[in-house]
Amino acid sequence: MTSTSEPVWEIPEPLSTSDVRVDDDTVITLRRHGNPAGPRLVLCHGSGLAIDLYYPFWSLLTDDFDLIIYDLRNHGWNAVSSLRNHNVPTFISDHDLILEAIDHHYGKKPKIGVFHSVAALTTLLSPTKGSGFSAYVLFDPPLCKRGASYEEFDAAAERLAAMTRRRTPQFRTREELVDILPYIPTFQRVVPGVFDLVGRTTLRECENGEGYELRCPREYEAQVVEYAAPYAVLVDFATFHCPIKVLGADPTLPYSYLPTLDLSHILTVDYDFLPESTHLMQIEQPAECAATMREFIESLA
Repeated sequence: MTSTSEPVWEIPEPLSTSDVRVDDDTVITLRRHGNPAGPRLVLCHGSGLAIDLYYPFWSLLTDDFDLIIYDLRNHGWNAVSSLRNHNVPTFISDHDLILEAIDHHYGKKPKIGVFHSVAALTTLLSPTKGSGFSAYVLFDPPLCKRGASYEEFDAAAERLAAMTRRRTPQFRTREELVDILPYIPTFQRVVPGVFDLVGRTTLRECENGEGYELRCPREYEAQVVEYAAPYAVLVDFATFHCPIKVLGADPTLPYSYLPTLDLSHILTVDYDFLPESTHLMQIEQPAECAATMREFIESLA
């Protein structure tokens, strides 16, 4: 990070990259950062975002951890493929193939999964039930229970999907997006420099060279959100094979994504929430998120 009037988060080049073909027309690029001799963390992000956007968080881990990061299909570094296959079941299949690829490309050693939002839901729905990990650290997974909370969650998902479909899909410059972010409620609490980082990590140059477009097209993001509720009720924490830490958004704040579920009643989960944080906590309070994660990992020793 360099000092100017507003900090600029300069994402370093990966130590290495590996392409993983997850189906006939989809390749997901793994990147390695950090300290290869350290404990291994595997990181992925929320819908519509990119793992490089979380650099304010994972930059705090590079000295001590071996970081394997990747973007969901149709996000970040990955090319856009079929809309039909952009859904939670396909994300789950991708996740399991990626775990195999990490061991193949980087050697087998214990892995801790560090996942946010839909990536956290994906790993919780994998039939592996955490058997590929020594632990999970999950940031604000979109979960709900049947009944009134399900109805509230489903209604919020429908509203969010409709809003997503109204997003501007193309911009003349990256700055055009960056300039409107301070007025969007979702980004009111982010650390300095994140607006610029959003422009650099969630937009790509159009093929015709005329402007920039969303790396994850709005129809793709909306499709995942729209069908989130049926999957959000399927998680059974009692069936998992590894310790789980869940850090939720502050439940006293109006939610900016989907309603936060308090998991403190579930004895198999180490649950807490981060005061004054929303769904984007890792780019709002990166130091606090990193400290909470480290404390949990140290407790496993």
